[in-house]
Amino acid sequence: MRKEWLACLGLYTQLSYGAEGMWTFNNLPLDRIKSEYNVTLDPAWVRKVMLSSARIEGTCSASFVSKDGLVMTNHHCASECIEQLSTAQKNYLTDGFLARRRSEELVCPDIALTRLEEITDVTARMQQATAGLDGPAYKKAENAARAELASACIGERKDKVHCEVINLYQGGMYQLYRYHRYPDVRLVWAPEKSVAFFGGDPDNFQFPRYNLDVTMLRAYEDGKPAKLDNYFTFSKDALAENDPVFVPGMPARTRRQMSVAQVAAERDVYLMSELLRTARLAGIIQQYGSTSAEAARTSETLLFDLENAYKQMHGELETLMDPAFLARKQKEEDALRAFVAADPALRDKVGGAWDAIAAAQQTYREIGKRYWLLERATAFNGLYFRFARFLVRGADERVKPNTERLAQYSTGRIADIEREIHSTGPVYAELEQVRMIASLTRMRDMLGTDDPLVRRVLGSKSPEQLVADMVARTKMGDASVRAALWKGGQEAVAASDDPFIQLARSVDLESRQLRARYEREVEAVTQKNNELIAHARFAHQGTKVYPDGTFSLRLSYGQVKGWNADGMEQKPFTDFAGIFARHTGAAPFALPASWLTSRDGLPLTQPFNFVTTNDIVGGNSGSPVINRRGEIVGLAFDANIHAIGSGYWYDERNNRAIAVDGGAILTALKSVYHADALLKELGR
Repeated sequence: MRKEWLACLGLYTQLSYGAEGMWTFNNLPLDRIKSEYNVTLDPAWVRKVMLSSARIEGTCSASFVSKDGLVMTNHHCASECIEQLSTAQKNYLTDGFLARRRSEELVCPDIALTRLEEITDVTARMQQATAGLDGPAYKKAENAARAELASACIGERKDKVHCEVINLYQGGMYQLYRYHRYPDVRLVWAPEKSVAFFGGDPDNFQFPRYNLDVTMLRAYEDGKPAKLDNYFTFSKDALAENDPVFVPGMPARTRRQMSVAQVAAERDVYLMSELLRTARLAGIIQQYGSTSAEAARTSETLLFDLENAYKQMHGELETLMDPAFLARKQKEEDALRAFVAADPALRDKVGGAWDAIAAAQQTYREIGKRYWLLERATAFNGLYFRFARFLVRGADERVKPNTERLAQYSTGRIADIEREIHSTGPVYAELEQVRMIASLTRMRDMLGTDDPLVRRVLGSKSPEQLVADMVARTKMGDASVRAALWKGGQEAVAASDDPFIQLARSVDLESRQLRARYEREVEAVTQKNNELIAHARFAHQGTKVYPDGTFSLRLSYGQVKGWNADGMEQKPFTDFAGIFARHTGAAPFALPASWLTSRDGLPLTQPFNFVTTNDIVGGNSGSPVINRRGEIVGLAFDANIHAIGSGYWYDERNNRAIAVDGGAILTALKSVYHADALLKELGR
């Protein structure tokens, strides 16, 4: 470990360990990588890795692994697709899936892929648009500039191009990312969930691990497999301890550069409430799943997501309540504020930024409960309301000029909403009823029976009575009905008697008002003043530090390495022998029949999972792990328990990324699933 201390007052923006960082592809720390790992990355390597990486919109990372559009990601990243394609008679989560020819590949209803192709700096344009503005004027100008830049980038290519403006360094830099879009994605291979998530929730965020958390998809264009010039190949060399490795992927939002006031509000307003909501809903869904085999099947993915989110948020909350973390955060902020105070020019420009942010966070505390219930729709959990809100707001927003729309409905982002509206994925009415009852009950508990919103929504009915009637009458589960309402616009939506459309309309005004206040008094103030603080950081380090994660493509570098866990050395590899030793025959430690019958033909010394020092967070799931030659050596799928709070800080001593070994994937394809055509496509 080492610290890179800043020159003045011992100031450092963040502890900078060897492997720490989520680096943008146009600002990689090439000199550090060379000095620390003796690896030279040239522009051709960087460009190829960028074009071989992919993003599953809204969820995970992925990578292209053949010239014919074959895509590798985690099983848990594709589980919604696998569940949607399953039936009571054929459950692909339980049984697995393999298309032995391309005609057997199945369309994933709700998956779209993007590949980053170009990065353009637009900092001057964005900062010019907001110069001298505050509050709603600042936010309106920022949204308009984003919409204009994205719209011009997309042009007439909405079906194949996606563009977005990325806010880096808390507003200190803005970059326009242009992606190639693949809306037609099909399932090729998925192992049984019992081996993909072997160990279940007890082993989640733990190590040793024995998971085959992998799925193969395929990107199609114009009805044919996409043709690619850039893709990853699998390495023929086995990994060894201390080998340098790289992870290109899409780390989700991190908060390492937040102020102390922001961290406290995040803990008190968001994390505590969401942790309780998630735990409660997970228990309800678990109970529902126990009522029948079909209920278990249709709720399996949702339950996995809830249990995973609960563990993640619990770890984050522990971090934000850790006195050592809070003291470190305060020390960093105090040092930066002292540096600003010592420079008259910076003091005049930046000095009041922290107090302004703190005042904005106080407003967030005042409105946060209702903001999350209404605008973030935690009071109306489920797909029916989600579809209805898209339709209600889409009808109103699409008639506005692009620069005046809510951000989600701008030209650059509306394709994601349209994909959901037109999705042919199944919607399970009974499950939706359970989710909606749970969320309305929680709303009533939080606000009280006599709250005007509660009375307006429930009237004289209980949540159970209201939701049973709504679910019985709604057509929101029918993609053709949603498509007709989307096409019909304001007139069609206004004429609809669908109960979820009517609910979405009835709460929309109050929800929009909360959103406007949040954007005006919290988001705009925080964003503008974070931008000022970013200028102070740049005065010392420029871009020698990495920006927070934004679910945009980054590169992490590290090495294969275990750690010391409570005085015991944890080795970096597990092997096939370990999963058979761990097999008990009872879930979640029960191997599927395909593995049990294949045991004698498997090399039991084959590495299965391994850990690295790479700095990854949620969103990196599905990222390839590559070697210095840019070849796949593994597939990242999780982090260890010490890294759960890594959205707020990174500690190389204990933080570890967990991956499936590339050789384990190929061996399973050959010896368990006998996927000869797939192996041939992968060059094996």
